[in-house]
Amino acid sequence: MAEVKASLFYGVIAAFLSSAVFAFVEDLDDTFKDTRVSDIWLVDFYAPWCGYCKKLEPVWYDVGAELKSSGSPVRVGKMDATAYSGMASEFGVRGYPTIKLLKGDLAYNYKGPRTKDDIVEFANRVAGPAVRALPSRQMFEHMLKRHDVLFVYVGGESPLKEKYSEVASELIVYTYFFSASEEALPESVTLPELPAVVVFKDGGFFTYDEYEDASLSSWVNKERFQGYLQIDGFTLYELGETGKLVAIAVIDEKDPTEESGRLKTLIQRVAKEYREHFNRDFQFGHMDGNDYINSLIMGEVTVPSVIILNTSNEQYFLPGERIETMEQLVQFINSVLNGSAQAYGGDGVIQRIKRVAFDARSTIMSVFRSSPLLGCFLFGLPLGVISLMCYGICTAESDDGADDIDALKREGLTDEEDEEEEERQRAAELEGPDEEDDGGEKDPEEKKTD
Repeated sequence: MAEVKASLFYGVIAAFLSSAVFAFVEDLDDTFKDTRVSDIWLVDFYAPWCGYCKKLEPVWYDVGAELKSSGSPVRVGKMDATAYSGMASEFGVRGYPTIKLLKGDLAYNYKGPRTKDDIVEFANRVAGPAVRALPSRQMFEHMLKRHDVLFVYVGGESPLKEKYSEVASELIVYTYFFSASEEALPESVTLPELPAVVVFKDGGFFTYDEYEDASLSSWVNKERFQGYLQIDGFTLYELGETGKLVAIAVIDEKDPTEESGRLKTLIQRVAKEYREHFNRDFQFGHMDGNDYINSLIMGEVTVPSVIILNTSNEQYFLPGERIETMEQLVQFINSVLNGSAQAYGGDGVIQRIKRVAFDARSTIMSVFRSSPLLGCFLFGLPLGVISLMCYGICTAESDDGADDIDALKREGLTDEEDEEEEERQRAAELEGPDEEDDGGEKDPEEKKTD
């Protein structure tokens, strides 16, 4: 009896906690458009049938609970985009799930990993001011330790500050933006002139030059990553938005070899020592394993090896010889930069056809690997039905063919011969199929006499 009471007690507690978590996420309807302006909203636009949406659902409730418990001003909601398609269309929803932070008249898309911590960090960053002040040196140094990449405007009021604020409002979905006075900078940092926009990363700092670096927005977009990264599929997708080529050491971290370590070290050294030469055009890093690269290029990359990807047109470059020294690696990168290296892949018509065929084959193979019975049912049943239909069409007997043959036989006969033929057929029908003709077939004249 005591065990029953305990189980009931825990069940009630679990139900209470579950309902409390659900209460942090509000179900939104078509009245949301008129009431949202006064608050900051983080909204999940979903479809009930979408598998990715169902996978996100428990994470989304955790996001709501986290933001509520931390005192964040962000309210969390979810909207069935299929039931309120008109409103979803107004917010630019094109796929499911779509996560947006709505702040006044602005809507910010979330494109990061669908984990609680990443989504919460995005909400807190975008919900705050586009440019945050660093009033003291202690605060400045604290932020340097906290962020791998730190953008700072240094100086007073100026047209550059106004431009910086515009860029911050646009790109705050990716990174933080700060402002500080010259007195707040660490003693080791000296700037040749003010005002200035500076990025702190990779153990140093680099200043924006409007004459060499083009637009401030483009410069920030390219500098928002560290010079050397561990790259995965999602990071590679984000790097595609910078317009940079990506130089990758493909290695196996589960089974590290001397060759893997050497290539990784070479890539790191080039990223640091040749920053002035390659930073505007290349991003450097390493990737664990070749599965993602193989699917991307529809081929086989050996491990370890070096590959350069152009994510804008799906081209890739492979060294013509084994890279053993940094000079060889620099030469290979320069050949890609000046256009003398052999390019593979691309986004032409033939490559697109190959991509469709490759993706279809990969999908079928993945289904059969995960569930052979399901694969047989999904692909075997339609093929079986189609085969039966084709067999039925090919073997079907039709009387129309016999009629057509008789019609062809009658072509070219005179009217009298045609009448005689018809009388002969009527006589044959009267005799019946089972009667034997002892005297042989009578000609039409004899039949008339009888």
